[in-house]
Amino acid sequence: MLKFRLAAAAAFSLAFVSPAAAQPAAQTVYVWSFSFAPKPIHLQAGAPVTLTFVNRSGSSHDFTAKGFFARARILSGNVENGEVDLGPHQTRVVTLVPAAGSYHAHCSHFLHRQLGMDDMIVVN
Repeated sequence: MLKFRLAAAAAFSLAFVSPAAAQPAAQTVYVWSFSFAPKPIHLQAGAPVTLTFVNRSGSSHDFTAKGFFARARILSGNVENGEVDLGPHQTRVVTLVPAAGSYHAHCSHFLHRQLGMDDMIVVN
């Protein structure tokens, strides 16, 4: 009887475990004056990914990628008009399903793109 109870408890606990494949992949995008990393950003088309944008700077920045965000299916997070706004030392998280393609990204603040805040997103 004890073996039956242990087996039933083990089976019951496994019912609530989600498979690792169901969890989104993760990618951290670092932002600072005046760059992004990684360069380029590589993602898998059609696979959910959680993008964590980390502003390592004491200044505000944004990550603007209008085409990328327009074609992606946003699952959670705050993306407005194709950009993620970041205050000083702020972190934002966006989970999405990207569409295949190559996309340009940049910081839209005055002269930030010209000073090196540009990047590519490659989705295969």
